[in-house]
Amino acid sequence: MAVETAGIDAATGARAQQAAASGHWLQAWRRLRRDPAALVGGAIILFLIFVALFATVLAPYDYTAQVMSNRYAPPGGAHLLGTDHLGRDVLSRLMVGARISLAVGLISVGIAVSFGVVVGAVAGYGGGRTDMLLMWVMDLILAFPALLLAITIASALGPSVTNAMIAIGIVNIPAFARLVRSSVLTIRGQEFVEAARSIGAGTTRIIAIHVIPNVLAVVIVRATISLGFAILTEAGLSFIGLGAQPPDPSWGGMLNDGRESIRRAAHLTTIPGLCIMVTVLAFNLLGDGLRDALDPRLKR
Repeated sequence: MAVETAGIDAATGARAQQAAASGHWLQAWRRLRRDPAALVGGAIILFLIFVALFATVLAPYDYTAQVMSNRYAPPGGAHLLGTDHLGRDVLSRLMVGARISLAVGLISVGIAVSFGVVVGAVAGYGGGRTDMLLMWVMDLILAFPALLLAITIASALGPSVTNAMIAIGIVNIPAFARLVRSSVLTIRGQEFVEAARSIGAGTTRIIAIHVIPNVLAVVIVRATISLGFAILTEAGLSFIGLGAQPPDPSWGGMLNDGRESIRRAAHLTTIPGLCIMVTVLAFNLLGDGLRDALDPRLKR
């Protein structure tokens, strides 16, 4: 009888939890729509995603085409944003570069979220030596400056976009792991978790069904902000030759290409730099808006 009662309590708690979660997300969406800064950030991100998806169609020129007789053309005329040191159209390269920058950001953060959530959930729910060992590894990674560690990993793996994604993803894992762990430490003692445990639910099932869904809000906020950091880090890696390799364009690589001629053609560094700044700002604005929408107690 006690087991049956516990089972009913667990099922009831799960249904109540799902209903509360549904209402919470709906309210969060309504609050987000009232945040102008978050909407602007979201609109910029949607525009960049559209450009990245259809870059080869939208680009006015072949981004690899070199016209040496038209080197360093200023913005305007046939080339809206000018040409670079090899006569390549800057606008076309920016569009294709957006695809690389966003892909690196999304995939690297996806790596960080996948591993970080699992590590944080296992450490927080398991406790004891498991928690101590996993957090020791995370603290070891955090002991290194993020950009320096990303450069070290990318250098060891070799210069390429794939290796840049892996390096940036590894650097971001501890942030998600510690965030999820702190949330799990609060959740694991709640009644619906105790009820699930009392009817014999295994640790894996409890973590997957009851724990992780309750930390999604903080993970989404952190992931949105981390996307901006990932894009900025990718630009830094590409700037020093550890990211996208020629002829593939990336915003960081375009900055590096233009630094030798910054006095002669300032647009070669100014325009990619502005793209990086606006993109990072957009993700930060959206992340701040999501934070306030998902937890109105943090509203400034």
